[in-house]
Amino acid sequence: MEQDIRPWGQYWVLEDAATHKVKRILVKPGGRLSLQYHEHRAEVWTIIEGNPIVTIDEQKISCVPGQTVIIPLGATHRIENQTSGNVIFIEVQHGTYFGEDDIVRIEDDYKRI
Repeated sequence: MEQDIRPWGQYWVLEDAATHKVKRILVKPGGRLSLQYHEHRAEVWTIIEGNPIVTIDEQKISCVPGQTVIIPLGATHRIENQTSGNVIFIEVQHGTYFGEDDIVRIEDDYKRI
């Protein structure tokens, strides 16, 4: 299982196929992913643990475990953990390309391009 450490936490690739990719993502307390969008994929997030804030375009959603959030292709999005515990969610990507270089960052706390 592929694992990648990031400044906000880490993720594990659970499945990588031609039609989809599945990740388990952990966002540590105080962490948040970059505000971003994708040109080649949409995503579905299912919250497993914690209470993150999810931004989709201009909408902010307070999430609970068991909640599912749909990120349409091209939508600006971010997940953030403002709590003292971990946030864990499952991300299912579907589209035509699933590489990490399909991340277009708009804002990033960690100064990544």
